[in-house]
Amino acid sequence: MFATLQPTAGDPLLALMTAFKADSRSDKIDLGVGVYKDEEGHTPILASVKTAEAYLLETQDTKTYIGPAGAPALGKAIEQLLFPTIYTTSQQLLADNRVATAQTPGGTGALRVGADFIHRALPKAKIWVSNPTWANHYNIFESAGLEVGDYRYYDAANQSLDFAGMLASLQTVPAGDVVLLHACCHNPTGLDLNAEQWHQVGALLQERGIMPFIDSAYLGFAEGLEEDAKGINILAEYCADMLIACSCSKNFGLYNERIGALTVVAANKRDAQAAFSQISYCIRGNYSMPPNHGAAIVSTIINSSELRQQWQQELAAMRSRILSMRQQFTQKLAECGAQRDFGFIAEQRGMFSFSGLNPAQVTQLQTDDAIYIVGSGRINVAGMTSSNLDRLCQAIVRVLD
Repeated sequence: MFATLQPTAGDPLLALMTAFKADSRSDKIDLGVGVYKDEEGHTPILASVKTAEAYLLETQDTKTYIGPAGAPALGKAIEQLLFPTIYTTSQQLLADNRVATAQTPGGTGALRVGADFIHRALPKAKIWVSNPTWANHYNIFESAGLEVGDYRYYDAANQSLDFAGMLASLQTVPAGDVVLLHACCHNPTGLDLNAEQWHQVGALLQERGIMPFIDSAYLGFAEGLEEDAKGINILAEYCADMLIACSCSKNFGLYNERIGALTVVAANKRDAQAAFSQISYCIRGNYSMPPNHGAAIVSTIINSSELRQQWQQELAAMRSRILSMRQQFTQKLAECGAQRDFGFIAEQRGMFSFSGLNPAQVTQLQTDDAIYIVGSGRINVAGMTSSNLDRLCQAIVRVLD
């Protein structure tokens, strides 16, 4: 039956992870895989998460199914994060019951369920992603049967946002199509839209009849929880309908619990409930029911004023460390004699940055120095530590010569 099948090329990032694990060199540095790491190079469990888990261990009295749409408490918790009280528009959305949220297995699961929903509800729609974007976006959307196009986003020559090119590209997207936007901490460039740019994009989408699908994988990692929800809430001023995929992997450190959510915003309560029922139908035909443990952790933290405050402090500390490493990295490269200006890295936000390193330089760093970076030159700034920064920068300067 399978004799004619050929092996796939595989995911380059997963291959990089495998190569890193197999490398026996004790001073190896992992700047590829997208997880937060502390100063010891460890991905910790947050103290707020441990406290919530201890509470759940004592109070949970069942392990029964929670339904295709997941735990309602998680949905409400996610909506609190996406639509904070500082935004008037968001509060009106919630008051008018125009928002509904379904739990999913991670942000990736939210993207896939959203793609299945689009394919079912808007069968002629094409989805457009930024160039570049997270590589797995293509796999997720194409696997759901969607045609994928791209719009301009990154000016490689100047390591900056190509906003004029972005607007020009979006002007060509047909009415009825879907545009994927990163809420904050754009992966892989680290370049985000400012408030005025979000307004311009929202007005353009409204004018052309295009629906936004927002990927919110790093809420709280750029400027803060409320600040990072800015783009979502600005778009809600213009677009009656939209989808939001949210991940709890990074901001709660719940990577292997696979907790995420898909939120639908519609023009009115009836439309929101109709879309929610269709999303639940898509889920039922896929994995049927989501897991509960991680969802219970998140909803417990959000609904406890004490735990929420502790979590937000831990999130702020992670965000601050990443910003500090960006600044230290830029400064150390200059001190090591880099002739190229890397100041753009300090201006970007989130875990990722396009370093400007080419594939040959990336390969040389892996071979000679056990430094693992994605072939595109994307680096995970959170993988840097004070103890490996000198060696890292010296190696980069060497391959630049």
